[in-house]
Amino acid sequence: MVRRDEVRNGEKTVTMPETPDAGVVFIGRIHTPWTDRLTCPRLGRMDGPICRIEIFEPWVDALKGIDEYERLEVLYWLHQSRRDLILQSPKNDGIARGAFSLRSPVRPNPIGTQNVKLVRIEGPNVFVQSLDCLDGTPLLDLKPDRDLFTPIAPRQTGDDETRNAASGDER
Repeated sequence: MVRRDEVRNGEKTVTMPETPDAGVVFIGRIHTPWTDRLTCPRLGRMDGPICRIEIFEPWVDALKGIDEYERLEVLYWLHQSRRDLILQSPKNDGIARGAFSLRSPVRPNPIGTQNVKLVRIEGPNVFVQSLDCLDGTPLLDLKPDRDLFTPIAPRQTGDDETRNAASGDER
């Protein structure tokens, strides 16, 4: 992981666009024990500390039914991450890899995603284990873990599609 704002040997930065393409609404805030990127875990652990996800109004009602799942996927905005580093040298050995080949928080759109264990829900607060972000991290979304989720809506044609429409190749 890049330490603070350093650019290591072999790394490359780009100039970021002046205006964003999309508007994002933060629906809550994540509360964890970590206040510094250098002490925050790189990957959360299912037996890690219990963290609190605070859901803001008017989004609290969207929690209805989420307690049916033992694991959730949390998407969050890595607000302290730089966005201009497209080649990174995680080992600081001059060998660079593209940002899209890493799970580094340093990326053009610093969206973090983590599968977590649901511990409990108390009003607008969702308590989970396995987070790997800083205290105060803005929340983008909560979803049931995709491996535990079965669509509730009726099936549609694309659900059974097995061919790549563009190339005709089997998937």
